[in-house]
Amino acid sequence: MSTRPLSRRRFLRISAAVPLCGLSRNALAAASTTSWRGQALGAQAQIIVAGLDPAEAAPVFAQVRDEIARLETILSLYRPHSELSRLNATGALMSPSADLLEVLSLSKSVWQASGGSFDPTIQPLWIARALGEPAPAPSGDFGDVVFSAKAARLKPGSALTLNGIAQGYITDRVAELLRRLGLQNVIVDAGEQRAWGSRPEGGAWRVGIADPSGTVVRNLTLKDRALATSSSRGTVLTDGRGHIIDARSGLSAQLWNTLSVTHETAALADALSTAACCLNTQETEAMLGHFPSASLAYRG
Repeated sequence: MSTRPLSRRRFLRISAAVPLCGLSRNALAAASTTSWRGQALGAQAQIIVAGLDPAEAAPVFAQVRDEIARLETILSLYRPHSELSRLNATGALMSPSADLLEVLSLSKSVWQASGGSFDPTIQPLWIARALGEPAPAPSGDFGDVVFSAKAARLKPGSALTLNGIAQGYITDRVAELLRRLGLQNVIVDAGEQRAWGSRPEGGAWRVGIADPSGTVVRNLTLKDRALATSSSRGTVLTDGRGHIIDARSGLSAQLWNTLSVTHETAALADALSTAACCLNTQETEAMLGHFPSASLAYRG
């Protein structure tokens, strides 16, 4: 699975059109847009809202910014005091947040369905590979991770990365925040996309799947769905191999260059697309069979 920094994709984009419902095309064309730029997971972020003036958009932006900051204090590998960093440092975390427990639970479901190719406990191996150091002896797998509302515990010598699912999870949380605020036609792009409703001019949201070179390899529409894309060589390690590692073998995924999965949630789409980079056609079909809402959108 992938353990690259969450800044692998550099754009957070939100387009919302709830005030535009029922307007004519001329009115839609004249509708105002308001944007916000900032940081999300250490990378440049941008929010674009259509149909809201700056005064209306300001409290929306403030809540999104607060939500991103809150989730970073839970899921980031690069904040030393995040819940994940503290769990990795000590091997135990008392009273983990509901968000961390949900991400761990979703990760376990994909670990099981993928036959172990997706495994957050690959973090020590990934660090060694990234630094060009000898690979450490395996300390177990995700089945050794114990978590409940009381505590999360790791096997000695183990550490977790959630980078193969956390970006999708943050996409979901931001999208759902906007929906609670009453926005009915929304697309969120925080590396993974989640969309519902329609574009301001009508019709489903249009998205493109790009390979590591930035070439768009497929265009599709997205409505009431999420899309996640993983590229096995989106980042190249010091040994010249791709960053997505099959936890079963410890080797970089080589079967597919770019792979996209759709699902109702961006978190599961994210984890499934990462895992599928390591799986052959039959293995992918078997994994997706555990998630009735999941569908392969692109593989090449």
